[in-house]
Amino acid sequence: MRSDQVKKGVERAPHRSLLHAAGVPRRALDRPFIGIADATTDLIPGHIHLGELARAVERGIHTGGGHAFRFGVPGVCDGIVMVHSGMHYSLPLRELIADSVESVARAHCLDGLVLLTNCDKITPGMLMALARLDIPGLVVTGGPMLAGHEGLDRAYCASGMFEAVGLRQAGKIDDARLARMELAACPGAGACAGMYTANTMACVTEALGLTLPFGGTAPAVSAERARLAFESGERVMELVRENRTARRFMSPAAFRNAIRVDMALGGSTNTALHIPAIAREADVPVDLDLFDQISRATPTLCHLQPGGPDFVEDLHYAGGIPALLRQLGERIEDSPTVGGPSTRQVAGSAEVLSDRVIRAAASPHHIHGGIAVLRGSLAPQGAIVKQSHVKLESRLLRGPARVFDSEDAAYRAILGAQVRPGHIVVIRYEGPRGGPGMREMLGPTSALAGLGIGEQVGLVTDGRFSGGTRGPCVGHVSPEAAAGGPIGLVKEGDTITIDIDRRRLDLAVDEAELARRRAAFKPVEPKIATGWLARYARMVSSAAQGAVLE
Repeated sequence: MRSDQVKKGVERAPHRSLLHAAGVPRRALDRPFIGIADATTDLIPGHIHLGELARAVERGIHTGGGHAFRFGVPGVCDGIVMVHSGMHYSLPLRELIADSVESVARAHCLDGLVLLTNCDKITPGMLMALARLDIPGLVVTGGPMLAGHEGLDRAYCASGMFEAVGLRQAGKIDDARLARMELAACPGAGACAGMYTANTMACVTEALGLTLPFGGTAPAVSAERARLAFESGERVMELVRENRTARRFMSPAAFRNAIRVDMALGGSTNTALHIPAIAREADVPVDLDLFDQISRATPTLCHLQPGGPDFVEDLHYAGGIPALLRQLGERIEDSPTVGGPSTRQVAGSAEVLSDRVIRAAASPHHIHGGIAVLRGSLAPQGAIVKQSHVKLESRLLRGPARVFDSEDAAYRAILGAQVRPGHIVVIRYEGPRGGPGMREMLGPTSALAGLGIGEQVGLVTDGRFSGGTRGPCVGHVSPEAAAGGPIGLVKEGDTITIDIDRRRLDLAVDEAELARRRAAFKPVEPKIATGWLARYARMVSSAAQGAVLE
């Protein structure tokens, strides 16, 4: 066992004495040591219940013949850090989490891992660590929050509250209604109830084969979620005994399945950052071209919040990811899973309990997948749009640029009625390096939606979007402004074309004028120049490469 390095032999007597001080009994020294990377925190609604799940995982590990050790992993709530300086830290935290889990697992020679996670950057950070370590392990996510209610009507989830700001600003609701919405939107523990980044990554993790079936969708407050946690603790012991390490499951086919499920769900655009970053740690090549290739060949089968009427709990009760795999049919490649059955075996035994929530491939919501990759003179290395949440009349927009060098400036202008239908809002210096940290633009996009002009205004940014974004919003523009990308050369009033069907993002400025602008160009310095984000800004790669640290 890997853990023998800290517990076997005469020379390890000091090590054993310290283990005994931590409560490890003598007989447990013959058992595999299993780490539980536990992201429990009082700060994040998606994580407030993970401590209870950790106990269930512990019981499963001990039942299976191992000895469990919990260790802490940091996290932030993207919703709470949105639209202020805290969002600079969200994406960079992914790298800290990967490094933290790697450090503890290697330093203490753990034989296996259970990754207890739920929210946006925490799940991909843990998966990056598991791929890097390549030891036996699996994931237990905390599950989705239930939808909020207004009376007997399911009406809310977190992103709706950002749109409510626009509604209040436009005078469409009053303070009393806003207060009632605040109390109703998020009814308790779990990841925000729509197909935002957290739940998208949970479903992607299941499609990768790294959770037990239904691990991506079982509600946070359900007994099923607790049973999955216990069974995952038992199952990791089998993986350890069989020495089935993480990369046995993280194959090229598994990553293609994960992208295909993401496309069929109409999931968050953040997967275009996270899946390549995880694949890189597993030595599997994944790039934006693969996303677009799979998207063109995959129908969108679900219509979930924020763009549709359904919530993740509906997806679960309709048959979950196994049912989605079944509906995708031969598009799904056969790949092993930590639960035992292969992906096609899981699909073959699945039952589709609602073909309204999970449509058949022959009658999709859209013939293509949720994400489109755009290229052109404004994005030579690529840009991302959630095309499944863009209405038909907004798939081709051409208009004058309103240019802002920060999210904050754009947000103030939108709420101040300085952006009108037909404008293309450009928000730059919010990329991985320029932000630093590639903030999410949910504030501006939700304000546009709340003001009722979300489908009539284009938005183009080298930052990124929350899974709650909808409408003609193009992010991840690469190269970013801080790296000298063309988005840094755009001037107020320049004509920009967003053409989703042709996969184009273009700036209508001739090459001679661009050359003059380029010669005079001096990028704006990152907004944070102290602390670890200053180091991050120097080391981070392009969004087109997953914004990983070089």
